[in-house]
Amino acid sequence: MRDFGTLVLGLLLAVLSAAICMQIMGQFGTAPNTSLIGAVLIMVVARIPLAVVRRFRNLERQNYALSMASSAGFAAANCGFVAIAIMFIMGRIDLIVPMAAGTLIGSMISVFVVGRIFDSRIFPARGAWPMGVAVAETLKAGDEGGKKGFQLFQGLAIGAVASFFGLPAAGVGIAFIANMLTMAALGVGMILRGHSELIFNGFDIGQSNIAQGIMIGAGIIALAQIISSIAKGSRKNITEPEEYTISDKEAIRSIIGSIALFAAGAVAIALLTGTFSGMNAGQIALWTLFAGISSVVVMILAGTSSMHSGWAPTFALVTIFLTIGVLIGFEPLPLAILVGYLGSVGPCFADTGIGLKTGWIIRGNGENPAHEAAGRRRQIFMKQIGVIVGIAMVVIFGIVLMDGEVIPPMSIFYANTVNAAAYPGLIRELAIWAIPGAILQLAFGKKSVGLMLATGLLINHPLYGIVLLASILLRLIIGTKHMTTRGPGLIAGDGLFGFIRALF
Repeated sequence: MRDFGTLVLGLLLAVLSAAICMQIMGQFGTAPNTSLIGAVLIMVVARIPLAVVRRFRNLERQNYALSMASSAGFAAANCGFVAIAIMFIMGRIDLIVPMAAGTLIGSMISVFVVGRIFDSRIFPARGAWPMGVAVAETLKAGDEGGKKGFQLFQGLAIGAVASFFGLPAAGVGIAFIANMLTMAALGVGMILRGHSELIFNGFDIGQSNIAQGIMIGAGIIALAQIISSIAKGSRKNITEPEEYTISDKEAIRSIIGSIALFAAGAVAIALLTGTFSGMNAGQIALWTLFAGISSVVVMILAGTSSMHSGWAPTFALVTIFLTIGVLIGFEPLPLAILVGYLGSVGPCFADTGIGLKTGWIIRGNGENPAHEAAGRRRQIFMKQIGVIVGIAMVVIFGIVLMDGEVIPPMSIFYANTVNAAAYPGLIRELAIWAIPGAILQLAFGKKSVGLMLATGLLINHPLYGIVLLASILLRLIIGTKHMTTRGPGLIAGDGLFGFIRALF
């Protein structure tokens, strides 16, 4: 790495991003968009009137540092933290480090693969990639002056103070950034979960499997919506012949090869966790094959959906394969290990695609092929380092956060659902509640209403739900103009202070 300063800045931002995203994931069940938050943070650093940071006013350097920060946030929150929390809930503390190692393998493979197939007919650089475009425009806007930096610091300060008093300021920031209908569903779910005994005359939703059932039903419909989105998007977003830097043959070869890579990674994590100890040769072969194929499907669907719509519902995709695993009859531990591994594949793939799209725009929309290829390789390198930092943060601080009851709700869902392998009667209950989940998801399209309602039902923090709904109402009144930069600041301030408070 010739630019040591960019590497150092990327490492610092990666640590901050991982810390913030782990905290927010445990509170809300969804990680903030680390690319946009990282872009705002880098923009502020670049405007500091010191000679040592003057070099970071270069947009390409900013994008390289951002690549590491964003990757660390996704790897820490969506991949590593969710996976080790499953082991924590199941009482297998001894498997936390091996599980983290497995998510590191899955995440690294997914970043490697997207680097091999980006700007192919399957994943064209000229595809929509809406979040990548948004990040590129944010970085460009940073050259305008220091006004946005001041607004960010306002958000950081307010978020930290609110977190000090136990108020979920991150919920306000998320409500102003994310889709309103989706966040409303999350808020309603939180309120129903937290006050279920009052609302339903003593019935506690948390003691039932209603949320898990709704999640499965919504997840099945979400998978169908993803496939539909891919089919429509491939026709809509590329309307004229394009030249690609990756040929069809190369892309297909890389995807087929990734099945072997993911299968090998699954074997590695199985050996690390002792998953194969109670399985015969046929079960081992089936589990390994299922892991390799399902990993590729999750990776491709999550990445393609993110490319066309900015939506990468890894949670829904993993839920589908979790359900299939239950029906196949995998035992709880092998199923839990598989779920943690699958969950590490989609997020980093989607994040890397977003980052490469940002870089493609910053580097001139592919006008200089040699420069674009070199920049893309460097971004992949930074992304890989970010994954390592993110998983390292999970290993170091994950148990501390979980001891403080900061646990991702989807980990609770996964851990509870794998028990269906041991208690077959649970399948019937899940199937019954899958029906309303499917109806909700279908009724509101790809807004993920069914998925987010189920997520809210897993989180016992009604105050957060109230704050989300109140923030959405405020957004309807004042719009998003005043919160474009302050919103990410609120998320960062709340997340970082909450992380520090959990440590001490």
